[in-house]
Amino acid sequence: MTRYLLLIHDDESVWESLGEADRQARTAVYGQLYEDMAAAGHAVDGDGLANSATATVVRHDGDAIVRTDGPFAETKEQLAGYYIVDCDLEDAVAYAARIPASAEGGVEVRAVGSG
Repeated sequence: MTRYLLLIHDDESVWESLGEADRQARTAVYGQLYEDMAAAGHAVDGDGLANSATATVVRHDGDAIVRTDGPFAETKEQLAGYYIVDCDLEDAVAYAARIPASAEGGVEVRAVGSG
């Protein structure tokens, strides 16, 4: 089997527009998915990320290191979280399809390591 990183890209404004009950229900879907991956022996790790406005980006500008507050790029979708699974590609894609953010954002499935 191979380890895959499921990078969750979501529109933060969708989360911010939800009421508390809807947020709890959506969080439960993510939790149930992780439990299902664990029960299948595929879960390695996973978590949500803080709002992209809290990010710090570090870049080199010649010899200078430039630190910028805020998200890496101004886009509709932001990196919202991740799962790492140890399974075949078909299972990884099936898990990605169950992630709620796949409906309005997207989930990138990438092999971890040199392959």
